[in-house]
Amino acid sequence: MKVLIYGASLNPQRYSYLAAQMLHKKGHEIILVGIKKGELLGSIIHPNDWIEDDVDTVTLYVGPQNQDGLLDYLRKLKPRRVIFNPGTENEKLKISLEKEGILTDEACTLVLLQTGQF
Repeated sequence: MKVLIYGASLNPQRYSYLAAQMLHKKGHEIILVGIKKGELLGSIIHPNDWIEDDVDTVTLYVGPQNQDGLLDYLRKLKPRRVIFNPGTENEKLKISLEKEGILTDEACTLVLLQTGQF
């Protein structure tokens, strides 16, 4: 499954970093999108407007204050679902995505992976 991590970080103390490691370890193809350039687990961190084909899931690691333009981006990306991790919840964005036919989930990606619910 192709998973895009929006808000990817090279900081090992960030949840997005831990999610990238766990997703990679479990065999998911990860696409990293963030504001700082770099490479993690052999994947380049792409700019915030990066479009990738066939993304199944987007897992968000940016708070609502940094989500301007995210709806338009996600419309172009066309993922099957978007996971709002703790601290990223945005009811307006969630409703808009659901109107577009994109599934949403307010959950922790790390917990979903650890419990086999991902």
